[in-house]
Amino acid sequence: MNDEYFMSAARKQAQKGRDEGGVPIGCVLVKNGEIVGAGHNRRVQRDSAILHAEMDALETTGRQPGTFYKDVTLYTTLSPCAMCSGAILLYGIPSVVIGENVSFMGEEALLAERGVTIRVLDDPGCRTLMQDFVSQRPDLWHEDIGR
Repeated sequence: MNDEYFMSAARKQAQKGRDEGGVPIGCVLVKNGEIVGAGHNRRVQRDSAILHAEMDALETTGRQPGTFYKDVTLYTTLSPCAMCSGAILLYGIPSVVIGENVSFMGEEALLAERGVTIRVLDDPGCRTLMQDFVSQRPDLWHEDIGR
């Protein structure tokens, strides 16, 4: 797997969300070296309570049998929250690559405890997107993470 390539694709999704007026978090699902699903946080755009980037990427992947996910790697620009981590566990996604976890530390310990391989890239582009967003829209950021 080429982490840089796939994280760049997730970052482009995050930038798309930002450009649409939403929260700049992006995600891609990779299977056999190919992107099979991509999404970005669309809570604002769709007036949704749950459409985080990981959920959007799962949605764009479409209905699949559980076995489909057994060799999928999820690339996300930000550490996954409890809801998205639950979906990762539900579908048995074995590997998660995180762009950054300084702006927000999600449920990485839970995922690791349940056997999910976690890698944090500490990607400067992901950090900059989130730092800029949090400083410009703290109200929307706190809404997104349930505060």
